[in-house]
Amino acid sequence: MVVVFIAFLILLAIGMPVAFSVGISGILYLIQHPEIPLLQMAQLALSQVQNVNLLAVPLFIFAGNLMNTSGITERLLDLAEVVTGHMRGGMAQTSVVMSTLMGGVSGSSTADAAMEARVLGPTMIATGYPKGYTAIVIGYTSLITSTIPPGVNLIVYGITGSVSIGRLFMGGLMTGLYMMAALMITVAITSRLRGFKPSRSKRASLRELFLNIKRSFWALMFTVLLLVGIRFGVFTASEVGAFACIYALVIGLFVYKKITWKSFVECLKVSVSDVGGIMFMISMTGIFGYGIPVDRVPQNLTKIMMAITTNPTLILLMIVGMLIIFGMFMDGGVIVLLLTPILLPVAKSIGLDPVFFGLIMCTVCCLGILTPPVGVAMYIVCGILDVPMQEWIKESWPFLATILILIGILIAFPSLVTFLPNLVYR
Repeated sequence: MVVVFIAFLILLAIGMPVAFSVGISGILYLIQHPEIPLLQMAQLALSQVQNVNLLAVPLFIFAGNLMNTSGITERLLDLAEVVTGHMRGGMAQTSVVMSTLMGGVSGSSTADAAMEARVLGPTMIATGYPKGYTAIVIGYTSLITSTIPPGVNLIVYGITGSVSIGRLFMGGLMTGLYMMAALMITVAITSRLRGFKPSRSKRASLRELFLNIKRSFWALMFTVLLLVGIRFGVFTASEVGAFACIYALVIGLFVYKKITWKSFVECLKVSVSDVGGIMFMISMTGIFGYGIPVDRVPQNLTKIMMAITTNPTLILLMIVGMLIIFGMFMDGGVIVLLLTPILLPVAKSIGLDPVFFGLIMCTVCCLGILTPPVGVAMYIVCGILDVPMQEWIKESWPFLATILILIGILIAFPSLVTFLPNLVYR
């Protein structure tokens, strides 16, 4: 597998698309073992996506795009502004709350960052926020979106590692709320230091707050119905994805009346493109991952780490450091797909809860979308708002430090993540 990993890194370095880098480097393993028929290559790619649980991924992607088309996003933005507008740095606080609410809608940090950069970014800049600060707030708050259910990376981790998706969603809900609180504190401190004003002159009245919650009721109910449905066995992970699509379609057509035939067709096109890319990536990991159990990579990695230290916390910190480095060069979803079969056995061998480890892993991996040189969300936000890379890096330090401190706190106190899954699923 050493040759496979080296080839993978070389192909990435020369600019090969990630999916092809994964597939080609995986084929090298088969070539090294002539006893394995090359026909196995096609079978591995096909078998990797012939998993009924994987239906949850395209279904949630389609549901997220439908919800953005249905007018749910507009109502959530209005609600977020009413809740936070009176705070110092009110529009930046709106971005934090908006990303939390969008977690129950899109499940994708990149999609949330792109949406907020287009909708909220120009308004923030027009009201006096520096471009770099605006981009950083929108980028880093989007991390919440992939943690709050139904985060796509959580689904992929759960399916790849055979971990309860319901428990992951419960743990993700808590992690997302902690991240929201931490980023709101960071925005409050930086806004006070830089003199950013509230976007509203006074706190919203209870009547105004109630009216906005009423307008957003069906959007807010989705996450509740999703969690309740999975917990009480009404839906499997795949079935709840189908429910999400029907729910978004019904709300968009008959409640908010925003979905037209033209917007529906456009939504289908975007969803097919998104799903095609993700499923092709998943199929290629079937080839790449074939040699991992054969060459006992997880067991060997465990031995290496245990030779350095037997302290579970230090081993977890080593894994986090490795994931941060990988995240600088690869998309978070790819890391979850490739490394879950390797790292999850290591985590189990040192006594870590798979749900807790999954939340830490997915959070750290997602951080890579905001770091150079391959930060997808970073490039999208900077491109939309015309922000130079130097300005992005300069403004990012307080928010990057906040996320790393939060990860450190969760590692020190795992029960902060696991207490809700253990309470609900006891």
